[in-house]
Amino acid sequence: MAAVAARDESRAEAFALRHAIPKAYGCYDEMLADPDIDAVYNPLPNSLHGPWTLKALAAGKHVLCEKPFASNAAQAQQVADAAAASGLVVMEAMHYRYHPLIQRLRDVVAELGPVRHIQCWTSFVIEDPDDIRYDYDLAGGALMDGGCYAIDCLRLLGDGDPSVSGALADPWPGVAAPGEQEAAAGERAAGERAAADRAAADRAAADRAAADRAAADRAIAVRLAFPGGATGWFESAFTRNGEFRADVHVSCRDGQVWMQNFIQAHQGRLMATRKDVLVADEHGSGDTTYTWQLRAFAAAIAAVNEGSPADKALPTSAAHAVATMRVIDDAYRAADLALRP
Repeated sequence: MAAVAARDESRAEAFALRHAIPKAYGCYDEMLADPDIDAVYNPLPNSLHGPWTLKALAAGKHVLCEKPFASNAAQAQQVADAAAASGLVVMEAMHYRYHPLIQRLRDVVAELGPVRHIQCWTSFVIEDPDDIRYDYDLAGGALMDGGCYAIDCLRLLGDGDPSVSGALADPWPGVAAPGEQEAAAGERAAGERAAADRAAADRAAADRAAADRAAADRAIAVRLAFPGGATGWFESAFTRNGEFRADVHVSCRDGQVWMQNFIQAHQGRLMATRKDVLVADEHGSGDTTYTWQLRAFAAAIAAVNEGSPADKALPTSAAHAVATMRVIDDAYRAADLALRP
């Protein structure tokens, strides 16, 4: 690591001293202007992921962007377009994807498949109600946090990209129950139009109607349907007094697969049965998921420097992140909550 930046230079300097980092900046722009910086990690609040990734790309830097990739799908698409035009590496930090036990999970599911149903649970302990992850204006919410992992994991294991078939959320703070959807009804009744145009108008009307229900979700449950007929379900929550959880269960034609703590796969456990006979019981070990991710990021940059396409073989590319953000937006619509701003 060559440098660290913060809005408060003294904080950046203290962090740099503590971790033996050569340079400290009291402004993000100053670091982006440094010609000696080749790549940046963007761990800012959710609402700043998109804007500062765009600024980093404009400054010619490769970017490892923390999840969620952006505040909403439209913003994610803007970043993905800029990434594609730049030729630079842009990765969403779904670090768990790069651990060998996750590849093993995928292989075991393929051996027992096809997939019929996938369930996933994420629960993060956040004791402080003033934590920024509860802040709607900063694109907070359980779906934007653990829910990103759940959706990505279901996409990893399922057949094709899923669609949202239903959702129920517990907002923080509470919001009034939705009233009549006159705007949506008006859009639906307005003339004859092509099916695609009608669907787009309905989504826009629903987004406007949900604007007064702008709140972060402290818990959300979402039903999904895959193109091949499989179904999915996940639940993501913030808890003040509970415990961390990141588990996935896959029901396949020829068996069952469970993984405990897929997010921190180096501490996870993978189990599988075929006709009630245990066929796999494996534990994560060795380097952390973050170390595996960093290696993949560095390798991608090295490949680009040698002339390879920026997104070649990257499982968490910018384009991949856009599809996850679309599911997030659709889940918020189904739960009758406003999209993140």
